Amino acid sequence: MLHNYWGEFAGLALIHFLAVIAPGPDFAVTIRQSVRFGRLAGICTALGIGAGMSVHIIYTLLGISALMHTTPWLMSAARFAGGAYIIYLGVNFLRSKPTPLPSLAHDGAAPPAQSRNKAFLMGFMTNATNPKATLFFLAIFTSVVSSATPTSVQMLYGLWMCSVNAAWFVLVSLLFSSPAVRQRFERKGYWFERVMGVVLLGFAARLLMVSF
Repeated sequence: MLHNYWGEFAGLALIHFLAVIAPGPDFAVTIRQSVRFGRLAGICTALGIGAGMSVHIIYTLLGISALMHTTPWLMSAARFAGGAYIIYLGVNFLRSKPTPLPSLAHDGAAPPAQSRNKAFLMGFMTNATNPKATLFFLAIFTSVVSSATPTSVQMLYGLWMCSVNAAWFVLVSLLFSSPAVRQRFERKGYWFERVMGVVLLGFAARLLMVSF
């Protein structure tokens, strides 16, 4: 049965991949986590981002996205909730203090610890509360995926997208948690976090402006 939907899947996969690699809140948070807390925290954050996408897939399959599309106040509420969370992250990043990361080159010290659960939850919440993802799924499942496509096939699409999201951000975390990259941010890491905070606030401002 799946061979009947390869064309649809290819179009969906391509659009989704282009959306994933475009810089956004997920990208900013993954980089920050990887640089500040190291590889394990970055990977857990990336897995949380992949899991967070399942929220959008579930409500899309349940038809809630169509309800939000026809009920403007629900979409506005989603935008405000997502914007508020992104602002919260951005403010936290802006408050980063000039405390250098441990030097891997000199003493092999590990980066400051963050629990795996906390890192996973940050990734999960960043994606699950992102209204941009809501709009993306609403658009892609109404324009690319046929209404005649079986729910079971759409679930496989969703599983693929969750996996690609997680895999991409795991690669990002591996890159930015490498000793060579971390050493470059060692002394000025807090400025990098502040820049990421400004980026997140910019995303939130643009998101909230659309609501008016």
